[in-house]
Amino acid sequence: MNAGLRLLTLLFCAIAPLATGQDPRSLEHESRPDSIIIRNATIVDGTGSPAESGMTIVLSDGVITHVYPGAAAAHPSFVKPNLEGDIRELDAESMVVLPGFINMHAHTHVSYWGVPTEYIYKLWLAAGITTVRDVGSVGPFLLNDKRKSANGEIAAPRIFAYLWYPKGIVGAPLADAESLSEEALREEVRNLKAMGADGLKLRAFDSEVTRIVADEARIQKLPIANHLGLEDVDAADVARFGIRTLEHFYGVADAAIDGVQNFPPDFDHSNELHRFRYAGRLWREADPEALQDVLKTMVDHGVAWDPTFAIYEGSRDLQRVITQPAFRDYLHPGLEKFFAPNPKNHGSYFFGWTNTDEVYWKENYKIWMKAVLDFARMGGVVTTGEDAGFIYQIFGFCYLRELQLHEEAGFHPLEVIKHATSNSAKVLGQEDRLGTIRPGHLADLVIVNGNPLDNLAVLMPRGLDDALDVQNDGVGGIEWTIKDGIPYHAPTLLEDAREIVAEARTKQ
Repeated sequence: MNAGLRLLTLLFCAIAPLATGQDPRSLEHESRPDSIIIRNATIVDGTGSPAESGMTIVLSDGVITHVYPGAAAAHPSFVKPNLEGDIRELDAESMVVLPGFINMHAHTHVSYWGVPTEYIYKLWLAAGITTVRDVGSVGPFLLNDKRKSANGEIAAPRIFAYLWYPKGIVGAPLADAESLSEEALREEVRNLKAMGADGLKLRAFDSEVTRIVADEARIQKLPIANHLGLEDVDAADVARFGIRTLEHFYGVADAAIDGVQNFPPDFDHSNELHRFRYAGRLWREADPEALQDVLKTMVDHGVAWDPTFAIYEGSRDLQRVITQPAFRDYLHPGLEKFFAPNPKNHGSYFFGWTNTDEVYWKENYKIWMKAVLDFARMGGVVTTGEDAGFIYQIFGFCYLRELQLHEEAGFHPLEVIKHATSNSAKVLGQEDRLGTIRPGHLADLVIVNGNPLDNLAVLMPRGLDDALDVQNDGVGGIEWTIKDGIPYHAPTLLEDAREIVAEARTKQ
């Protein structure tokens, strides 16, 4: 905010009414009015700038039209918004208003033991998530829900569909790609573009396939989210191929190891117990100087990093994740069945998990988190994503935990909010309309009881954990999530999710 407006805030204490022509009414859940006036708000705008109190935000037709100090309305030179139609008002005294959160690693599952998408969408909205980058759900289904969300036909975040390569379906055999000719590889990219993909989700292929797919994706203007594995492609290759984002931690430490990781003779990558056990020993083998070079290469080539700390937390503290307070009311029985240790289910690898595994993973997190912090300090862009639906993590709750772990990694809460908003918008190529609270941007906001800059835990729903309630005097939780100007009352969404879970448990 410029110095003139700051001065007006100090000089004028009276707040003049807006020129609405009628008395505004309160917000109504899941009903978009013509305009919304939010008064007395403390704003954290998503740019990393400090909070500012006493602000007024005006939303009209799904867009932020005005943001100004409330006292500025008393100044003779102030041009008051001229609002008409259905006008609603919220007094946000003692509340903090943030830009809508962007979940950069989401999965809108449709096949995991009957878990309904309504449950997933409501939990995401209740967690303040107004936009998701879905990386690898079933293409036709996902694209249909993307359209419905854009039209306001369903209560769901805005969807950016990054479809699986090849074929845009879950479980497409990787061998299909590696056996194709160059022209066929490129044709698969063009087919996904024609299907309506916003980007591609790429897993571990050999370097030549990755290079060809990345080149054609660049031509088709399809950004790639890359989940690397134990192939001959690492983070340095991803950078040189022009891939937009790197997911999780794969490929970074690998690129800084002299040779290969020290796997035992019986290591089997297709055995997820082996895979995740020795992933916990990965970062300690990276050469620190070589690692800094890898991070710099990523920064120099504009690769953003979406670390998804929260999804692997069970590997360092299984007891914590299996006793989450949210499980009491929000763990859908379909997810509960999928989470149970089972070698057939992805991420359900906790058969034979040991204390030694957790000790290694605790060290793994320290080195990994420092690498992400170093990457950001070099100028790299860090984003926030959850990857929930696996490894004992519930949608939405996992995302809010991700924010807490970014603070654990060494980021200031203002930086954490920036990761979740403007950084993620930038990576999506949507920084001109998402990620910050400014006129002209879409009306996506999160309205919180309490101050997340003081304690990110206040974003979590209240009533889940007695310790949190006592710590915060019962204050906290997201009150409203506004997406495209549509207000969603978070406690109501959570109640709906509880009812979905209770009904499913009864049927079971």
